Amino acid sequence: MPSCASAGLIARLRPVIDPALAFILLAVLWEYGAALFHLKAYLLPPLSKVLATLWDNRGTLLSESLVTLQEVALGYLAALAGGLLLGLLIFAMATARRALYPAIVLFQGLPKIALAPLLVVWFGIGPLSKVVMAFLFAFFPIVISTLGGLASTPLNLVEHFQAIGASPWMSFRRLRLPSALPSIVDGCRMAAPLAVIGAIAGEFVGAEQGLGTVVLMANANARTDLLFASLIAISILAGLLYCLIELIARRVWWRGL
Repeated sequence: MPSCASAGLIARLRPVIDPALAFILLAVLWEYGAALFHLKAYLLPPLSKVLATLWDNRGTLLSESLVTLQEVALGYLAALAGGLLLGLLIFAMATARRALYPAIVLFQGLPKIALAPLLVVWFGIGPLSKVVMAFLFAFFPIVISTLGGLASTPLNLVEHFQAIGASPWMSFRRLRLPSALPSIVDGCRMAAPLAVIGAIAGEFVGAEQGLGTVVLMANANARTDLLFASLIAISILAGLLYCLIELIARRVWWRGL
């Protein structure tokens, strides 16, 4: 009985244990690989030095993370609202689908980072240009995932709802939306880290605050340890946002619909 209980506990903890083991292996390779291959500290500092720098600069990195987080949150929420509404509109109206969907595909393929200098010219070096960059990075995946999810409803179920005389709203509420949710949630999860990338890209071009400015300062001063510490802070921010979207999807969307 104890062995069965232990096996069950391990099975429940596997989603945590496996990533933890992967990160531990990566940390060991980073820490001892630099010494093994005799890499200079300015090329690849040991992980212990990076973590020490991260701790020593925790106040600065935390304050700059909050600035970037605000930009990301505003851009992501705008992309979420706009992306879902536009996806529903394009799906519901054939005219909108013919007129707007090709433009969505075209703009999705554009290198949006190239727009960052133009956005700084339009909106200045303040937070607004970074919010717009976060919006642009997150908006298109949400639109496309919404359209893909709504269009993936099984045809036989659609015909079944039509046969029983269900109204368009009932078919949408009870069939199309639940069927599309996995795709929509995947798009929203993917868009969260992309919003972080967008905000950081905007900060690279012109900003007074944010984690992107810390990366630029570290690079200008040849502080590779601070550069890697900043990248770790950016990764943590993106990971937390991803986990937050995952939590909302599990606790609210899946149970509420």
